Parts: sequence; C-alpha cells; structure tokens
Amino acid sequence: MDCEAGKTSMIEKITIKNEASFNDEGESINNLKKINFFYGSNGSGKTTISRIISNQEEYPDCSLSWKTGAPIRTLVYNRDFITRNFSPDKDLAGIFTLGEHDASVVENIATTKKDHDDIIKKINNKRKTLQGEDGNSGKNEELKTLEDKFTEQCWTYKKKYEAVFEDAFIGCKKPKEKFKTRLLKETENNNATIFPLEYLKEKAKTVFADDLVKEDLIPPILYNNLIGLESAEILSKKVIGKDDVDIATMIKNLGNSDWVKQGRAYYNQNDEYCPFCQQKTDTAFANSLEKYFNETYLNDITIIETLTTNYDEFSDSITQRIEGILNAAPKYLDCEKFQAHKDVFEALIRANKQHIARKKKEASTIVTLETLQDVMNEIAVEITDANTKVKEHNDTIDNLSKEKRTLTFQIWRFIVEEIKLTYETYVTEKLGINTAIVTLQTDIINLEKKEKEKSGEIKELEKKITSIQPTIDAINLLLKSFGFVGFSLKPSGQKGFYKIVRPNGEYVEETLSEGEKSFVTFLYFYHLMKGSNTESGITENRVVVFDDPVSSLDSDILFIVSHLIKGIFEEIHSGSGDIKQVFILTHNIYFHKEICFKTKGSHAFWIIKKNNNDCSIVEAHKTNPIKNSYELLWQEVQNPNRSTSTIRNTLRRILEYYFKILGGVNLDKIADGFEGKEKMICGVLLSWVHDGSHFSDEDLYIACNTETVEKYLKVFKGIFEESKQIGHYNMMMKISETDETINGLNLLEEV
Repeated sequence: MDCEAGKTSMIEKITIKNEASFNDEGESINNLKKINFFYGSNGSGKTTISRIISNQEEYPDCSLSWKTGAPIRTLVYNRDFITRNFSPDKDLAGIFTLGEHDASVVENIATTKKDHDDIIKKINNKRKTLQGEDGNSGKNEELKTLEDKFTEQCWTYKKKYEAVFEDAFIGCKKPKEKFKTRLLKETENNNATIFPLEYLKEKAKTVFADDLVKEDLIPPILYNNLIGLESAEILSKKVIGKDDVDIATMIKNLGNSDWVKQGRAYYNQNDEYCPFCQQKTDTAFANSLEKYFNETYLNDITIIETLTTNYDEFSDSITQRIEGILNAAPKYLDCEKFQAHKDVFEALIRANKQHIARKKKEASTIVTLETLQDVMNEIAVEITDANTKVKEHNDTIDNLSKEKRTLTFQIWRFIVEEIKLTYETYVTEKLGINTAIVTLQTDIINLEKKEKEKSGEIKELEKKITSIQPTIDAINLLLKSFGFVGFSLKPSGQKGFYKIVRPNGEYVEETLSEGEKSFVTFLYFYHLMKGSNTESGITENRVVVFDDPVSSLDSDILFIVSHLIKGIFEEIHSGSGDIKQVFILTHNIYFHKEICFKTKGSHAFWIIKKNNNDCSIVEAHKTNPIKNSYELLWQEVQNPNRSTSTIRNTLRRILEYYFKILGGVNLDKIADGFEGKEKMICGVLLSWVHDGSHFSDEDLYIACNTETVEKYLKVFKGIFEESKQIGHYNMMMKISETDETINGLNLLEEV
C-alpha cells in the first residue's frame, strides 16, 4: 500500500526545538520518505529524534506532521526501549502473533482488514479534498482564499472613504479582518436610511469636527411694507384739478394738467404774468387756477410724495439688510445664489423708483410697479434653508454623541449598499464551499465510526487465534542458527510472558554478554513490530524506528540485523505488510553501508551533527553522503583501469581494514582453503592483517602484469567466500545479489 499515493499515513515532517542539543531555533526535517537513513556520531541528537517519534506529546515544542491521514502507531527501538523491556531477571511481555490453525478466521481477518483499509483510504481521500495533499489546500484553502479576497475587497472601501469618514471607522482600522467583520455585521443588521455621499460628507464635517461652534440664525427680512406700496391706489389714479372750473374743460381736452401744474409755480413767482405768453392775467384767471388745483389735488400730490419717500426708505433698508447678510457670509447660506437674488432685487427697485419718480412728476400718469414678491420669496427661501441647516448644526452640537452614532450608522449603510453586489457574490460562493466542507466533515465522522467498528471486529477476530508461542519458536530458531546456544526464550509461569533461561532452566540474570543482549533485544523488537503485546492490534499500520540497532562491531549481528531490516524494506515497497515507514539512525558506518546497499524505492538520506555552538543540525542529502577512504579503496578495485603498481597494497589495506573490525575470523584457516600459488597469494594478502602493523615494503609499488593482477583479485574474492563474508564483497563491488550469503543467513527467510 503506497502511503504517498494517499492510501495510508506516514510522517512527512519533524520539527524539533528546545530539546537536548537542539536549540530554540530548532530544526525542521522535511520531505521524509518511506525509508529514511540518518547518520550521526554518538551525542549528535539521533536518540532525541527517535524519542519524539515515540511519544511526541512529551515534547511540547516539537511536532510531527502526518501526510494524507491521521497519525498511526509508532514503534521505536532505542535504549529507552531496551531499558523499559529488557531485564534479565524478570519476565518479558509476550509478543502475540497470528496462528495458522484456523484458516477461516485468518481469511476473515484479511477481509475485514481490507475493508478497514478501504475505509481509511476513503477517509484520507475526503481529508485530501478537505485539506489538500499538504494539509494547507483543498476546500479549507478555497474558503480561506475567498475570505482573503473579500477582506481585500472590503478594505478598498476603507481606503476609499477613510479620509472623510475616519471617525466612523474607529475600532476597525486594523487589521483588515476587523473592518471586514464590521462590514459583515452592518450588512446583516444596519437598516439606516440611505443618504447621498455628498450629504454624508457635509454632515461629517460638523459631526466629526474637533472644534464645533454654534452658528447664529439669520434674522428674516421684513418686506411686506415695501410690497404693500406696489398696490397703492395713487399709482393707478390720474391726479388732475377740479372739473367745474372754467379752465378745466380746456386742460382736460389738452391733457396738459401736469404742464399747467408746473407752469403755475412760475406764474405765482411772476406777479400773475403768464410764464408762457408773458401777458398780464386778470384776477378771474388766478382764481380759476386756484380752484382747479384744489385741496383734493394737493392731497393726492402729498400721497405721491409720501409714497416716494417710503419706497426709498423701505427699499434702502432691505438692500442694506441683504448686503449685511452677504458680508457676514453665513456658513450655511448659499451666498452665490443669494447674491444673484440681491442683483435682481436691486434692478427691480431701480425700475420702480423710476416709475414713482415719473408719477411724482406727472401726477396724472398711471404707473405700475414691478412686483418684488417673487424675488423676496426666493431670498426668504434661501434664508429659511440656511437657518434649517443652522438649526441642524446647533442641534447636532447639543446632541453630539447621538448624532455621531446616527451618522456612523448612515455611513456604514451607504458602504453596505455600495458593496452589495460584491457581498452577494461572496455569500453565494461561501455557501457553496461551506456546504461542501460540512458534507466532507460529516462523511469523515461517519467513516471514522465505521473504521472504529472494523477495528473492533479485527481485534475480536485476532483474539481467537493469537499466541505468544510462534514468537518464542522464531526467536529461538534464530538464536540457534547464529550460534547463540547458551540461552533461549521459554514461556514463564505468568500467562502471556517470556523468560530468558540457560539450558538448565535458570534465569540468565546478569550473565549475558553485550553481544548476546544486543541480539536478543533486537530480535524481541523485530517480532514485536510484526505483532503486539496484547491479543489485538496485531495488524495495525505502523511506523518503525531503529536507533543504533548495532552498537557493537560484531560482524554476525551487523549482517543479520541488516538482512532482517532489509526484509522490512521489501515489505514496504511491495505494500504487503503493516509497516508503512521506517527510520534508521546509526553512528556505525559499516552498518550504514550495509543497510543502504542497493536500497530501492522511496528513500532519503540525512546527516546529524553539531555546529560550532554545540547545537544539533540535520542536513538532507539526495544520495548517500557517507563516503570514506575505505570506499575509495573499493572504487579502485572496481575500476577496470586500476593501477597495476598499487593494486596489491589496495587489496591488503581493504582486508586489514575490514577483518580487523570484523574480528573473530580465523585467518589461518582461510588460507588453508587455497592451494598452490593461490595459497601463497592469500598468505601475502593476509600477512599484513595477521601482523597488525605495516610492512616495511608498504610503500613499495611493484608493477604486476595483467595476469598477476587477475590472480590477486581472484584470491581476494576467495578470502571473502572462505570467511562467509561474500555479501559484503558483493555490496562493495556493486554486484547483484547471489545465492552466496553469510553463514546461516538463508534461515532468516524461514522465520
């Protein structure tokens, strides 16, 4: 089952901070694969990594990120595991594995396990749709993207209007999310009346001003007296003399009453001589003139003069009032319009004064004044409008807190209306995404219930056929196969437990060697990772960690452990087992070489080391980074164009390097496996190893011909065959696996 294809979960990232030799900046180990190799010296931080994988909850500053699913079981082999599980004088918890005596139950477990894994696959697929491959995409990311987009759209309105409506945005200026939240709230709850933008701007100048001062009302202009003069009867009356005077008929026929009236003034001054013909008149003519311009006539003339005076006074007074208002330039008066009305008013006044002057001069003339009613009404309207605004302004000051709240609601209502289409699109898209998310979450919950039910079924089925005896038999077979005959595992008196005993049945107590202890604890863990300490949970998916499984330099243990672990690699690649991911952490360069040899599939390499500040750092490598002089020697052997002068020393140095470390190999017996010249060549090659020091001719380079080199190479390979180390030879020479294996290694396949 391929976890990277989304079928099961594995660890994708490890973050380590403030733990052991990892500092507060920490290290992030990213892009982990199915198989992960970590190389580092003792004290570099390997065990810290294994402990975090074992129980991350104990390390609050550290974290594990799981890919394509929920966390699965982790099993970690490190010194904590050995301390916790291995005590020679106490019983070991038994490892339950599936028996084979009831094929129908085994088949039922396999079927139920497949159903269980299918459910897990569905859960992971839905989580992938919900969260994406990386946990940061999918429908959740779609929703976040939509929210971010709408947040930015809302923010444009804040920037658009903050200069004029800054006080309305108090409390939600930053971050952007606050402004969006307020706008959404206003969209749902704000029912204020919608006013035009210009009105709101003008209102804001007052309500949000820092230094508000009350404005004075403009007193009204009283113009009724002036308007009343327009309808004075005298203006439409022909003012002439008395009709029954003897000269009246003539004056009436000539229509020159006003001319006679003007000449009369000169007549009185000219000692009764006619001012026109200069003839002396009699008393009768003088009396006729006197009677013609009688008291009624004079009263009408007085009325005209009074009207003239009053019109001048009233109009001048109103003109001064208008000018005074304009000069004061009231804040809320439209002075431009008011000036236009003043100009019209003054033009009409000038025309009417001309009409009245003509009436005064020619009393018999009928005149009609231009009405001032319309223009005075316009002036009154402007004053009324201004005073209405003044009253609003002053009321605002008197109720400033209330006005601010009201205006703020009105501003938000205006913005809500402006963003309406954008908001409706956002709501529609969000509803669709949320519906999908809720559906996915519901499906996941229901599937998790089914998964739990299937897990319960598997546990009950496993209990029917589990046993600790197969593990005892398998471990004892391996111990015997590799020469560990001084102790074995047996069931203890306590049900479900083992004990480690000598052949005579006594507890081994503290008599096991380090090599024996290392081997038996590893075998115990190896079988535990394929089984369980309980009668259920045997078929659970799991992640396995090996932290320095080979601490000694015992070659048998090194190759056995390598072979067993490589078998796990094969299971991971084929998807045939329950182990989905493995971590190998070691400081042993030879074990690292063996375990990495011909690694296939998805794997990654890491180096753990300490920097100059004694802090652990982890470096990723695309290929195996462990190369040393030993490997370079083998590269010389592999090279078909190898030097014939130095090849003999190269072969001897490889044998010295390898067999000194391997130990426990009887080199004299190896030489006995050869005959003739080959035996001599073997002796030459092994002499350096046997002697333990460099020969005096170490640096002498003796040229060999091609035939001699081939003989040396043949014996060189034969030494590895005779010592049962041909696997190492094949690995270093990059030769495909053959049937040649280390002693007893073929037995591993049977366990």
